[in-house]
This record gives sequence, structure tokens and C-alpha cells, in this order.
Amino acid sequence: MTTICVDAMGGDESPEVVCEGIARALERDSDLTVVVAGTEEVVTPFCSQTDRTISLVCSEVIGMDEHPAQAVRKKKDSSIVRGCAAVRAGDAEGFFSAGSTGAVFAASTMGVGRIKGIKRPALATPLPGVGDHHTVMLDLGANADVRPEMIVQFAQMGSAYARVVLGVENPRVGLLSNGEEETKGSEMALAFHQALAEADCGFVGNAEGTDLLLGDFDVVVCDGFTGNVALKTLEGTAKFILGTLKEAVAKSVRYKLGAGLLKPALKEMKETLSGDEYGGAFLIGLKAPVLIGHGATSAQAVAAGTAACAAAVRGGLVDKIASSLAQDAQ
Repeated sequence: MTTICVDAMGGDESPEVVCEGIARALERDSDLTVVVAGTEEVVTPFCSQTDRTISLVCSEVIGMDEHPAQAVRKKKDSSIVRGCAAVRAGDAEGFFSAGSTGAVFAASTMGVGRIKGIKRPALATPLPGVGDHHTVMLDLGANADVRPEMIVQFAQMGSAYARVVLGVENPRVGLLSNGEEETKGSEMALAFHQALAEADCGFVGNAEGTDLLLGDFDVVVCDGFTGNVALKTLEGTAKFILGTLKEAVAKSVRYKLGAGLLKPALKEMKETLSGDEYGGAFLIGLKAPVLIGHGATSAQAVAAGTAACAAAVRGGLVDKIASSLAQDAQ
């Protein structure tokens, strides 16, 4: 039985939405147990009605608007801090939260702990591309300020993730910049480029914004500030496309008939662009799987995130990444 801790209080949606996602995950996976971290009025009734759940009652909640590090230090009985502590204590094997990225980063770095040699964990997720191609992108927001040596380590972790999760034998690594030429970019980007070029990490050059979905890179690295802006831009673009299609269909009977024929394809596109099928982004570099969902996460995304954590545990993702990094360092 695989045990994952889920933060019932995380995200912009109500705890009931998170609980619904947990219930879906349990229905789909008979070998899953979930430790549900949250306030008593949320956790106790839910766990009493749902099989294979364990209540972790907490008296505090960290809000999205709170200073992450300060909140983690002050709110020791919050669902995020207690959830990470449960993983460290061995009461759970992975942690999922759609709460404050900064708070989860701080709590998991201290509570779960880093893989030996990792300077800073990074948020990573596979982005969809043309055909079956996926591109692992990191950092997506955990580290706003990054030094060149950290970018190199992101490339190494991203490559390990691509090998383990996507099955890419020799990942092609790109640096997100404003042009493919090696002379393009800010002073910081140029320093990143030089460090990557001098390292043995599969670096093949700069990647532009269009390469995130359309390029042939297997891994794209950047600082967390740039990565988060890029990710939110992709998410906003996806919502705009889907919203525009919906408005267009409503204006014409002919469009409605056409949409009916294309419904399966449109549904597939919506699921791909929404990111719900991935559940969120892994905070790689830690001693256990930690996955952070989007703030406005849905029940489907919670279910997917919980399932992804369980799959990472069963697949030995952390051990494989640690082993891969150790080999790269030799």
C-alpha cells in the first residue's frame, strides 16, 4: 500500500474540492492510502466517510498572501508543515499540496530534506509538444534568484527527470533566452550560458519561447522568475484559446454542429492545455516526491497530483534521480 499525504487546505478552491480529488484518486487506485492534512472540521468528517484515509488534524493554515519562510517558522501546526513532517517521519511517502509554492518549498526543504549534493530543489514539469514529444521545464517558480552553478544543477536534475520519467536516453538541454544565438540575453543569461556550455550536462544552446511547445529540446532550464512567467503565459494562452472557441461555437448553429463532430478532439486538447492531467509540478531534488499543484486547482488535478506522487514513489523516482546525478558527477 502506497501512502501519500495531501494538504486539504491548499489552493484557491475550497477544501471540499481537494477532498473530492482525494476521493477520486482513491476510487481509481485500490493500493493507495491518503493522509489528509487539514483542520478538524474538514478532515474528520471526510476521513470518517472515506476508506483508506488517515486524518492529520492541524490547527493552522498558511495563506497564499503570507510570507512563506516566516509562515513556515511561525505556523508549526499548519497543514503544509505537518504534511512535510509526516513524510520525514515515514508516515507518508510523498506530499501533494496546491498551497503556497514558497511555503511548500521552505517546509519541504527543511522537513523532507534535500538529496545529498543538491543546492536548491527546483520545480519541474513536462510540457506537451507536437506529437508525443514532451519538454521538461525547470525552474517554474521555486527559485527567483539563481546563480550559474545552480542553473547547471537544474540542467542535471532536469536531464535525470527526462531519463527517468520520459525515457529519453540523451536529453538535449536548452537555456530559455530571447534568441537562439549564444550572444543573446541579459548579463545573467550570458553567465548561465557560459556555465552550461562548460559543464557536461547535455547543453545544446539557447531555447526561445516558441521552443517550449514546438521545439525539439528535452529539457529547458531558467531561473524561477522567468520560468513562472513563461508557465503562466502558456496557461493564460490555453484558457484564451479555449474561451475563444467556446464563444465562437455559441454564435452559430453551423459551428455548434462542427464542434459536435470535433468534441473528442477538443476535449483532448482542453485536457492537454489545462495541465490537470499532470496535477502540478514536482519539486525535484528532495528525498521524497513532493508535488505542488496550481492554486486554482480542480478536483481532477488533485486526483492527478495524488496519483503522480504515488507513481513517483512506486517507480523509485527519487532514488533514480539521485543515482543519475551521482553518475553525472563522476
